Amino acid sequence: MLYRPIVLDEEIKFSKKKFIVSKTDIEGNIIFVNKNFSEVSGYSEAELINQPHSILRHPDMPRAIFYLMWQSLLSGKPISAIIKNLAKDGRYYWVIADLEIKRNPNGETKSFIAFRRSAPQDVIDTTQELYETMLAIEKKHGMEHSLAYLQAFLEEHKLTYDEFMEELVKPKGVIAKLLEIFKKLMG
Repeated sequence: MLYRPIVLDEEIKFSKKKFIVSKTDIEGNIIFVNKNFSEVSGYSEAELINQPHSILRHPDMPRAIFYLMWQSLLSGKPISAIIKNLAKDGRYYWVIADLEIKRNPNGETKSFIAFRRSAPQDVIDTTQELYETMLAIEKKHGMEHSLAYLQAFLEEHKLTYDEFMEELVKPKGVIAKLLEIFKKLMG
């Protein structure tokens, strides 16, 4: 059984230059974390390895977002998302997560790697309002209705999910360069 901390209304802030990296197997079990991951989440590497990534799932996160992430990854497409994670001590932290697929020489998916960076306040504000509505719909009517709400939100803004994320979180300047270097090192 997974340890679930008591949720606290206290945010962990960390440097936008600090990248949190994890790698999971195709079932979503953690097989690698970097030092930053342990520092921010409060879990040691030993506590995280072989645990499902959902160990970090904050109850404020709509299931629909994780559904979209898995749907995209399992269809072979990378995806970005804004995620509110739950630290070991019950505090939370917001990240921009860029998830990519790692393949074996035969082209089969062997793992997923996630690069996370601190989410700026304007991104959190936009996302939090959307997620609160989605979560309320999910609790009352189920995940399908939450997904339908998200689709209507995107249609109203004349954007796909990927375009919405790109517009919201595309790294710029030095952060973009650092992220690319980091991805190559972890590749």
